[in-house]
Amino acid sequence: MLEVGTKAPDFTLPDQNGDLHSLSEYRGKKVILYFYPKDNTPGCTKQACGFAERYPQFIEKGAVVLGISKDSVASHKKFEEKYGLPFTILSDPELVAIQAYDVWQEKKNYGKTYMGVVRTTYLIDEEGKIAKAFDKVKAADNPEQMLGELS
Repeated sequence: MLEVGTKAPDFTLPDQNGDLHSLSEYRGKKVILYFYPKDNTPGCTKQACGFAERYPQFIEKGAVVLGISKDSVASHKKFEEKYGLPFTILSDPELVAIQAYDVWQEKKNYGKTYMGVVRTTYLIDEEGKIAKAFDKVKAADNPEQMLGELS
């Protein structure tokens, strides 16, 4: 996990519509940057829907929500449409941002060890520095937790 106070690594990735987004284009705004393992899984859906429900409150507080997983643009589009997600979801199949933010790690599940995305959320300040970092977050609680961090 990246240290609080360090400059957040910039990246350019396609969103669910195939449009490119760079972290640097959000300078001057707070950014909730959350990494999640996979579209349409129970935990990831709870987390995304939690951010969607609270999206107007994030906007009121001057924050942008960006979700990132290694799923494809097409997978993200289906995920967005199925749940009416109002925020940007970025596709990172090459693990550019995922590795830069140190969330590609060894995981264990049912005795198997494999590499995967560890659910992690960063709060990036208006100057592009990491203000808060949370790893192994609870999917259902994370949106409310992040809203609290903005107060």
